[in-house]
Amino acid sequence: MRAVVTGSSGFVGLHLTRTLAARGDLVTALDVVAPPGAPAEGVTLVTGDLRDRAVVERACEGADVVFHAASRVQTRGHGSEEVAAINVGGTRNVLAACRSACVARLVYVSSASVVYDGKDIEGGDESLPYPRSFHAPYAETKAQAEREVLEASGQGGVHTCAIRPHVVFGPGDRRFFPAVVGRAKSGKLKAYVGSRDKLSDFTYVDNLVDALLRAAEHLGGAGVARGQAYFVTNGEPLAFWEFVGRLLDGLGYPRPRYRVPYAIAYGAAAVREALDAARGIPTSEESLTRFAIRYLTTHHYFSHGKATRELGYRPAIDLAEGIRRTIAAG
Repeated sequence: MRAVVTGSSGFVGLHLTRTLAARGDLVTALDVVAPPGAPAEGVTLVTGDLRDRAVVERACEGADVVFHAASRVQTRGHGSEEVAAINVGGTRNVLAACRSACVARLVYVSSASVVYDGKDIEGGDESLPYPRSFHAPYAETKAQAEREVLEASGQGGVHTCAIRPHVVFGPGDRRFFPAVVGRAKSGKLKAYVGSRDKLSDFTYVDNLVDALLRAAEHLGGAGVARGQAYFVTNGEPLAFWEFVGRLLDGLGYPRPRYRVPYAIAYGAAAVREALDAARGIPTSEESLTRFAIRYLTTHHYFSHGKATRELGYRPAIDLAEGIRRTIAAG
């Protein structure tokens, strides 16, 4: 199979590219930056921005399937225009390139946050609507892009679907795991926000890659996945701070002991974001934004029953083993 992976230097994209190459597929790896190390056999690197339609079209030439994993993650409100240009505008370029190159299948790496409206979600499924309002540019732009991808299914011969993971983790993560470790090493991870009983879903990266490959298969033939969205998680809801605690236990660092009430944390985040916006300074995504604090203080876990029924998805790596592998990889 000839596959294109956008965002191929990112966490998910890198794992997906390596898996495709290992099974013998020919892969075009598209990213704004080159991945670390030499490319694997069968992998062709294309360096370019999703906002450059000509680059995207060149990457998609001759492809059988495109896995669109590239996106800009940003939960602060300031500077959302660039997020939209990449996440929505870039996705439109990918769709146009697929039609132009007669690519039959497009699998969009979406996010469970596309249905998050700031309230508890317990066992949510694909019947959940998109919210009327969003609390972060990332969630809003991912929802807009997903909607356009699904509505485009079948147009110009391109069949599409979307996979919605939640809190992807595993070896090679450059955001969540390093942030936890960095704060623990510096002694800054002494407090937690909100309640310890709010449950979150997590998705081990290898399980997500398996779901993406299954989705691509089910866009061909009878095409049960065409125009469909699927939640994909480990199916083991766990309190977010308990998940962090297990990582810290394995690394030999103490767990957070003190609780910061929601109102205080949210107010502090709002003030920081406002000051940063006024000064034109981007708020670091490693800090707790208002969106992150809402996430930490609500239930958000989902059913992957539809993915199991229609794609045959079952998480092969459970949460405990995923955490062990993540810690072992450093």
